[in-house]
Amino acid sequence: MRKVLVAYFSASGTTERVARDIARATGGDLYEIAPQEPYTAADLDWRNPQSRTSLEHADDACRPALAVELPDTAGYDTVFVGFPIWWYVEPRIVDTFVEGADLANKVVIPFATSGGSGIGRAEERLHGLCPGSAWRPGKLLNGVDAGAWADGFAL
Repeated sequence: MRKVLVAYFSASGTTERVARDIARATGGDLYEIAPQEPYTAADLDWRNPQSRTSLEHADDACRPALAVELPDTAGYDTVFVGFPIWWYVEPRIVDTFVEGADLANKVVIPFATSGGSGIGRAEERLHGLCPGSAWRPGKLLNGVDAGAWADGFAL
């Protein structure tokens, strides 16, 4: 039996709910990808080009610090990585996790929530950040039974 980690970043609670559904369906452990400095409503204002998230997005090298230490991934075979889509890609805090966690030789499955964007560009970026992983196709999980989707992987 495989050991599953469900790592997620959620700004509003939407992605967290999906992550919890996946963890329940797979028996996985949860890890919240939380920023050391929590995002405020002003930070999340995508219409303001000077908001924190707008500035982070504009800087490909930006890697916001995490609130808690990265999990020890040695005992996990499969890692689901969840996030909201911001500007067609994953938030930079997710890049901090993907580059910092040891995901080499692990099955990594991205999932996302979004108000209208797809997951394709985020998947491309994430694969480039961690090429030593066995990436599986991700899915946008708006209104989808996340547990059934996750349970569909041969874990």
